[in-house]
Amino acid sequence: MDVHLPTPLLGGLSPRQFMKRHWQRKPLLVRGAVPDMRPLLERRELFALAQQEGVESRVVEQRAGGRWSLRRGPFGPRSLPPMSRPAWTLLVQGVDLHVEAAHRLLQRFRFVPQARLDDLMISWASDGGGVGPHFDSYDVFLLQAQGRRRWRYGRQSDLSLREDLPLKILADFEPEEEHVLEPGDMLYLPPRYAHDGIAEGECQTYSIGFRAPGREELARELLQRLADDVEEGAGTMYRDAAQAAVREAGAIPPELERFAQDALRAALKDPRALGRALGEYLSEPKANVWFDAGRPPSPGRALVLDRRTRMLYDGRHLFVNGESWRASGPDARLMRKLADDRRLAPEDLARASDEALDLLASWAEAGWLQEEGA
Repeated sequence: MDVHLPTPLLGGLSPRQFMKRHWQRKPLLVRGAVPDMRPLLERRELFALAQQEGVESRVVEQRAGGRWSLRRGPFGPRSLPPMSRPAWTLLVQGVDLHVEAAHRLLQRFRFVPQARLDDLMISWASDGGGVGPHFDSYDVFLLQAQGRRRWRYGRQSDLSLREDLPLKILADFEPEEEHVLEPGDMLYLPPRYAHDGIAEGECQTYSIGFRAPGREELARELLQRLADDVEEGAGTMYRDAAQAAVREAGAIPPELERFAQDALRAALKDPRALGRALGEYLSEPKANVWFDAGRPPSPGRALVLDRRTRMLYDGRHLFVNGESWRASGPDARLMRKLADDRRLAPEDLARASDEALDLLASWAEAGWLQEEGA
């Protein structure tokens, strides 16, 4: 992707300009971001997807008296509210994992690092449907695919939530702007911008969301992965030959505290180990993702990553679906191209070493990539 070229997707801005001016800074309303936009799934197809095990879905319904209800899928054929009933919404998460057209649409946002790109959620709503005024802790693009939705949004200081509801709805929503989006229009909102979208008639809205791990979550994951790398019995044992007899038996010896601090420093001192743990964590598929076994690719055929595969890299490693490999030289450049483009052409593969081809074949057998068009 040429990040210097203007694009209708970003209202005539280049990806570079958008990231510099708007990303995590201020909203952007784009009319005609996706010209001639049509829903990727018809209503019945979306409802059928929400019936499947392994597909995350929810129904949000606004009731009389300011009450709200929330139900989680999968939903049976008769468990959704009637379409004629106003003010209800079906939310289907991770549609890009199940529908190739949704995956291709998501790839248009790869000017943001893949480590941050999360998923595409479809929100189908009857007239008046929405999920209430709320804020997200991550960046989001709201792309209108069908019908009309009225968005009100603003950056407010009071982000307290109502405590009497099963949803995270703001207690005191004070919008600053209001716009109606039609098919192909898109609204970008940075984290913590309060917003409320109400369907005007039947509508579909696509939410392109981004991962934003919290510092505490990241620390827990990385420390656990670093601890798993420490071989049992391979380290230095605590020794206290100079320990004197004590009167206060319950007190922790200062020497043991220092030993614990040294143990943590030793686990963190290798930047390669920390980088490997981070890459494995960021490339880990979601819990509801699994892969069917594939077959080795045929010679001379282009290879593409499966739409469920997460592939990243750093200066020393490749990361695919939570696993890591050391990489250097021409093969590393080849694999990084695969991570960037999600595709290797036959001429790319012609330059690959036997070791790289064997690794790609093993990924194909695991279902992580396949021949293009398969």
